[in-house]
Amino acid sequence: MKVVIIGGDAAGMSAAMQIVRNDEEAEVVTLEKGNIYSYGQCGLPYVISGKIESTEKLIARTVDTFREKYGIDARVYHEATEVDTENKIVKGKNLQSGENFQESYDKLLIATGVSPIKPDWKGIDLEGVHTLKTIPDAEKVMEDTTESIKNVAIIGGGYIGLEMAETFREIGKEVRIIERGPYLGGIFDEDMAEHIHEEAERNNVSVHTNESVEELKGDSRVRKIVTDKGEYDADLVLVSIGVKPNTAFAQECGLHTAKNGAIQVNRYMETSIEDIYAAGDCATHYHRVKERDDFIPLGTTANKQGRIAGLNMIGHSNTFKGIVGTSVIKFFDLTLGRTGLSSKEAEELNLPFTSCSTRATDIAGYYPDARELNVKLIYRDDNERIIGGQFIGKHGVDKRVDVLATALFHQMTLHDIEDLDLAYAPPYNSVWDPIQQGARRAQH
Repeated sequence: MKVVIIGGDAAGMSAAMQIVRNDEEAEVVTLEKGNIYSYGQCGLPYVISGKIESTEKLIARTVDTFREKYGIDARVYHEATEVDTENKIVKGKNLQSGENFQESYDKLLIATGVSPIKPDWKGIDLEGVHTLKTIPDAEKVMEDTTESIKNVAIIGGGYIGLEMAETFREIGKEVRIIERGPYLGGIFDEDMAEHIHEEAERNNVSVHTNESVEELKGDSRVRKIVTDKGEYDADLVLVSIGVKPNTAFAQECGLHTAKNGAIQVNRYMETSIEDIYAAGDCATHYHRVKERDDFIPLGTTANKQGRIAGLNMIGHSNTFKGIVGTSVIKFFDLTLGRTGLSSKEAEELNLPFTSCSTRATDIAGYYPDARELNVKLIYRDDNERIIGGQFIGKHGVDKRVDVLATALFHQMTLHDIEDLDLAYAPPYNSVWDPIQQGARRAQH
């Protein structure tokens, strides 16, 4: 059996590895538009800041490793542009030679990921305007961030925008974030986002909300950014306003997609066309709390979906159990974590819900160096089932997010949370964990 995989990163190569490990007879061809395979995109801000010494540290396995150790026909600079589903042929272009290619398949996996959204603002193509998604993107930012660069403007206050605000401040730049929405960290509720704004202010990050970019100005290089409310100096601009699935060619061949272009898959990672699978950032992700397909592109999900797709392609039946919307990031001295639904999402789904906020400490309050931990739980008020949680503090956030994510996965209630047997010792926790404190407060 011949398997063709379009995309050489998390989902694609997780699938490829499952295939070669479990089916010695399978022929695996991977088509990658760039020249770098299997790397940790989430580490890019930390390379730019210098915390990680080079982009090479982010590469899990090189192209040569896949070829020589695992026998995968791993190709670079091969861009797929069309799928002939009737004759089972992938067509595309070799970006190095300029020649067209065709590759037949028995099973096909589309794992093409996403690309940053780049609006058609005037001046968007000026020198000094960047996006951040790939290792080459990060290298361009590093090459461009010279001592002469003083004022950095970040457009978008999501995760990448926040991480890069910290990065640019660490390397001595003046930083301005321009966010079209009402507050930074839009996946959090506004009351929790207040802590993000306070941290930005503490670290001299200028924040502009409810403000839309209209134009970038400069001769050859960007010098100013123009919004609907003002004009600001900017000699480097990072555009971070979201991503879109790389699925134009897939839509053309008739695959069912979501409104945003993500390829619709079932729990086996099968698409609407027989023998074609999709996984990772270009595919839909079943949300266990929403009980419907969603689109939350993260590396953890891509690896899981890729693994499951690879197993199913060779007849080892396996299913994707879904996501609950868990994420965590570092923003200066704070950790921001969330899982499940925000209040806004619960409202959009017309769920009967209530939220409860509490301020606890990450460890026993009387133990030295106990730090404040802000907790918000969101739960259904008809059956007290937990449907979401948000945590912001200096320490202990990741632990609580993971506990609550597990609770969401198993549809636990406030009472279930209160009954959990969680680890306790003063240097590590209070007698009642902050999650349990929140659950108890919600019930009284």
